[in-house]
Amino acid sequence: MPDGAGRPGGGGGSSLRAIIADDEPIARERVRTLLGEYPDITAVAECADGRSALEAIAALAPEVVFLDVEMPELDGFAVLDALGEERAPEIIFVTAYDAYALRAFEVHAIDYLLKPFTRERFRVAVDRVRRRLESGDRPAPRHAALLDSLRADQKLEPRLALRTDDGIYLVRVSEIDRVEAAGNYVRLHAGARVHTVRDTLGRVEARLDPARFVRVHRSAIVSIDHIERLEPWFHGEFVVVLRDGTRLTSSRSYSERLRALIG
Repeated sequence: MPDGAGRPGGGGGSSLRAIIADDEPIARERVRTLLGEYPDITAVAECADGRSALEAIAALAPEVVFLDVEMPELDGFAVLDALGEERAPEIIFVTAYDAYALRAFEVHAIDYLLKPFTRERFRVAVDRVRRRLESGDRPAPRHAALLDSLRADQKLEPRLALRTDDGIYLVRVSEIDRVEAAGNYVRLHAGARVHTVRDTLGRVEARLDPARFVRVHRSAIVSIDHIERLEPWFHGEFVVVLRDGTRLTSSRSYSERLRALIG
């Protein structure tokens, strides 16, 4: 195999086997394309859910896995828990959420890539894997200091990566006041901005923290932090008034969670 002199894969050494696990085809393609620049790294499998990722890791014993945090069947953390520390390869978590970085390092991931990541950021992660494998240092003692640094970083906040017609937007979850279904699309309201994405409300709801968001209607989700007041309506329903003045009527089947909010 060529040594890759003058290219990102340069530096010699033995060939590394990688598995790409992500439920988004575009995300898998991005990692696969960037790995193509490293002649000494071979993607031996691609998986679209956590269960198949776990099976592929057990069968192929890769040195490194690019592991999405949120996947069907099993999420990235559940995959790692199932493997156990002794059997786990080097893990580079791939996520759209800054907050996941803390747990990623706590379970001894070598690094994490925050979507959408650059070619240079990808190279940094690959270089860390190389150094770790060469040194045999697992787990690295630098994790404790790294965790302290991450916890002190006030910029750590969950974000949603939204793919729209004009690009990928990273939206802070704290800025989202409501999400509404619109046919085959979803409109996500974040302050003065409205992001329209081709998705279902159910899929978006699965990406939101249920402690911070509540479904008030089959076609609407609201941020609990952005609710100003609840006005009683007919038959146990409520009118939900948001801080920006938006008024939404809850349906009867979704009013129980709202009743819990007011005791």
